[in-house]
Amino acid sequence: MRIALAQISSTPDPEENLAEVGRRARDAAAAGARLVVFPEATMCCFGVPLGPVAEPLDGPWASRVREVAAGAGITVAAGMFTPSGDGRVRNTLLVTGAGVDTHYDKIHMFDAFGFAESDTVAPGTEPVTVDVPDAAGAGTGTARVGLTTCYDVRFPGLYQRLADTGAALLVVPASWGAGEGKREQWELLVRARALDTGSFVVACDQADPTTVGREHGKAPTGIGYSLVAGPRGEVVDALGAEPGLLVVDVDPAAAERVREQIPVLRNRRF
Repeated sequence: MRIALAQISSTPDPEENLAEVGRRARDAAAAGARLVVFPEATMCCFGVPLGPVAEPLDGPWASRVREVAAGAGITVAAGMFTPSGDGRVRNTLLVTGAGVDTHYDKIHMFDAFGFAESDTVAPGTEPVTVDVPDAAGAGTGTARVGLTTCYDVRFPGLYQRLADTGAALLVVPASWGAGEGKREQWELLVRARALDTGSFVVACDQADPTTVGREHGKAPTGIGYSLVAGPRGEVVDALGAEPGLLVVDVDPAAAERVREQIPVLRNRRF
């Protein structure tokens, strides 16, 4: 299955970000990818009030992402914000296109390093998987994909739960906070979750905003270095700090073979 990671640097303008989604989705489809993963907060970068930006899943922004996915003939996973009903928003991952239309609300809130995501974002409660077509055309198979977001990557239990349901690919859209040791933690955590589960972990971060002339500020706005980790914890491929599109071929069957050789899911006791 060919997948793409679209490492972009979101702005506060959802329309501007939507145009970038369109460009990158078309590029990914032209490269033969069946799934393109965008970062957390693709709709709008952190660091601005999110309430006025949030829209329901049947609102204009999500509807236009569906149009992009349909036009490109590809499944798109992109981070957005939806109303929560309690004055906050939800940090939502929309996955749509090629017969797929679902979403995941981020479960673990980033209340760490002096930032309190839960002040403005309500947590989700349910793990979500989705079956994505693994090739173009009718009569083809699917790959089960587990959905997570950013800070979730620090919690191995969620990833093991998703792998238990048959997901061999686990995606991690992120807007990783900058700081001392954060790049090392990002790569280590992604590779560790791959080892915990015998899965491919597809981790797409926001590009480092300083590479496009903006500043980090106090909010987590990304550091780049998106990567795909293989089921033995190896780095399959990765990007640098600047925006880019990474296209990678993964074989879900390889994850199944590793799970038989190193059956950590079956052997675990706690």
